[in-house]
Amino acid sequence: MGQRGSEPLITVLFLLQQNPIIVDVGRQPDATGDISIDFVIGMFAMAGVFLLAAAIGSLIVAVVVYYVKRRQAASGDDGSTGHTQLKI
Repeated sequence: MGQRGSEPLITVLFLLQQNPIIVDVGRQPDATGDISIDFVIGMFAMAGVFLLAAAIGSLIVAVVVYYVKRRQAASGDDGSTGHTQLKI
């Protein structure tokens, strides 16, 4: 009785041994290097470009605000208190 229960198992093991599984690994890709100095320089250059654009933009806004305030003060606009008033 012990032999009959193991016959399917032996048959399966026999069939598995007939056809070996072959795995083709292929060529491994070359290892990538660490971050190069060119990448770091490019990163800081891009940050510098963004910083320069922000500085130029803020300078333009400051000049516009300065001239608008100066023009309002020169026109004698009812701003004797020096505070900005909402005219709603």
